[in-house]
Amino acid sequence: MEKKDWKGWMRRLGVAGFLFFLIKGLIWLAIFWGAWEAGCN
Repeated sequence: MEKKDWKGWMRRLGVAGFLFFLIKGLIWLAIFWGAWEAGCN
């Protein structure tokens, strides 16, 4: 039973890590896009 719980936690951490880095990357893209637009105008 312990192995199942361990695998579940690892899966949750993996999903949380993926979402964290996805959102972080999207925020950085928005920052660079905003800076590019501000610089071009």
